[in-house]
Amino acid sequence: MSKPLVLIVEDEALVRLVAAALLQDAGFETLEADTADDALHLLEAHAEVRVLFSDIQIPGDMDGLDLAREVHDRWPTIGLVLTSGGVCLPHGAIPDDGRFLAKPYDHARMVQTVREVA
Repeated sequence: MSKPLVLIVEDEALVRLVAAALLQDAGFETLEADTADDALHLLEAHAEVRVLFSDIQIPGDMDGLDLAREVHDRWPTIGLVLTSGGVCLPHGAIPDDGRFLAKPYDHARMVQTVREVA
């Protein structure tokens, strides 16, 4: 059985690398992007992605919430987890019962949240 694939979208390289390492240690495969455009290209090339884990505040024309909405419209089976240190989203703001984690997030809680939506 293959490991669930998580796409991590985070513009801060160190935060992205730590998130990838934590998820890999928990049994996930990961892909990484630092913008919504890069994330969409990866999603188009990797139909097996099960979870989008994205910061809300990312550079480019789309922020993480816009990206989550686009992913939900185009790939409705992908679970959504958004995170931010500067923005707090109300319940229901993320499509398809997506989850929100405030930064700095607890590592165990992050892994558990990704598992719940995978």
